[in-house]
Amino acid sequence: MMNSEPLPETGQPVGRKVDSHTAPRPGPVTLQGRYGRVEKLKAEHAADLWPLVKDDDTIWTYMSAYGPFTGEAEFATWVASRPALEDPYSYAIIAADGRCVGIATLMEIRPAMRVIEVGHIVYSPALQRTPLGTEAQYLLAKYAFDTLGYRRYEWKCNALNAPSRRAALRYGFKFEGILRQQMIAKGRNRDTAMFSMLDSEWPARKAAFERWLAPENFGADGKQKVSLGAINGAAE
Repeated sequence: MMNSEPLPETGQPVGRKVDSHTAPRPGPVTLQGRYGRVEKLKAEHAADLWPLVKDDDTIWTYMSAYGPFTGEAEFATWVASRPALEDPYSYAIIAADGRCVGIATLMEIRPAMRVIEVGHIVYSPALQRTPLGTEAQYLLAKYAFDTLGYRRYEWKCNALNAPSRRAALRYGFKFEGILRQQMIAKGRNRDTAMFSMLDSEWPARKAAFERWLAPENFGADGKQKVSLGAINGAAE
């Protein structure tokens, strides 16, 4: 059986021994990339982000507990409430011009198990389908694996959220199955699609991200030459 060994006392198959040290929790780092950066979310980021999201209610459809917002004040109050939370731990995604164009969090943090999830992802139209949108995911995964030392990195989404499921596969997560009736979200049933990436898989996923993000993968028109999904063997 994969990843198992016999228990010396009984001969029964058990999981292999692993280093059981506790991982540190995520913190207020700045993760600099080629196309932008990721930094701890602050209340003032709402002023940049609201004009970019206010006319697109589809951003919030599959969020389990918040959005859409009635106006800028309500949105600003929500953003201001996020930085104090330790889980989810919220980060702003900052474009090259200094504007906040999105939010992502590290959440469901289990330091003793070295398991962490990326979620509560808010990508404005200005961030969707851009190199920075992908780079932000690379920077957070690299931080989780290479800096913090987590061994399992999770992605969960509403099973009906087809774009999120495609994104998970594109980024190199593996589909694990559907958690049926896993939660009630905004008064509706939610089946949850589960994806994961392991520390043993990260070197190949990291290389795929870096190959895709390299300047030579983009033509003069800014279009990609090879898709990340193709590099990772996923349909796009």
